[in-house]
Amino acid sequence: MFALTAPRLSSLRHALRLCALLLPAALAACVTSSPPPQQAVRRIDPAYMAMYGARPDETHPLPPTDISEVDPRFLRREVAYYGREEPGTIVVDTAARHLYLVREGGRAIRYGIGVGKEGLAWSGRARIGRKAEWPRWTPTAAMIRREPERNAPWAGGMPGGLNNPLGARALYLYDNGADTMYRIHGTTEPWSIGQSVSSGCIRMFNQDVIDLYNRVPVGSPVVVLNGRSPFNDVEPDETRVSFY
Repeated sequence: MFALTAPRLSSLRHALRLCALLLPAALAACVTSSPPPQQAVRRIDPAYMAMYGARPDETHPLPPTDISEVDPRFLRREVAYYGREEPGTIVVDTAARHLYLVREGGRAIRYGIGVGKEGLAWSGRARIGRKAEWPRWTPTAAMIRREPERNAPWAGGMPGGLNNPLGARALYLYDNGADTMYRIHGTTEPWSIGQSVSSGCIRMFNQDVIDLYNRVPVGSPVVVLNGRSPFNDVEPDETRVSFY
């Protein structure tokens, strides 16, 4: 063993004090001085929150639709309309994923839609042959072949309800009195609005299909367009449209 002399002991104490002073600064260099950036939270217009809110008055009380991730282009609004169709006509633009209800004065209500394989299988002119609230759904033979596990159990039909793929309302298109098998209906998959999907015809948010259902009577004309959209979607004077 050996003893430290006074000068050496003093030097050691000085070195320890210096380390104590420098250690916090050295540790701080390893830590960010500012908190991590926060992810921007999209603010949703309260008018849209109300538009797509709960509908407790329904036969099957409808919960609110989460629109936080929905492209605003596919939310219901009134727009300028430049087409040739008469007021009261429904125009389905499958390419742009929009459905228009033509109004007076060069205006239209525009809704977002999702388009299934059946929705791309037909185009032309028809009329609403019948309407149904909380409709019964029966998958087609093609749907059963494509997704047997999902659809085969309902080959005999599924009663209306919150889990029914047709959603809260359905409009059935007829041509010269014959069912075209083309439907405009609600959905259990609101995330699919604005998308191309595997099954179904033309799907809408449940709150939107209820709104459309209330505005159009049986016999209303429908035009279904497939291909390049003929409409200009840049509207300088878009206006929200509330419940009917």
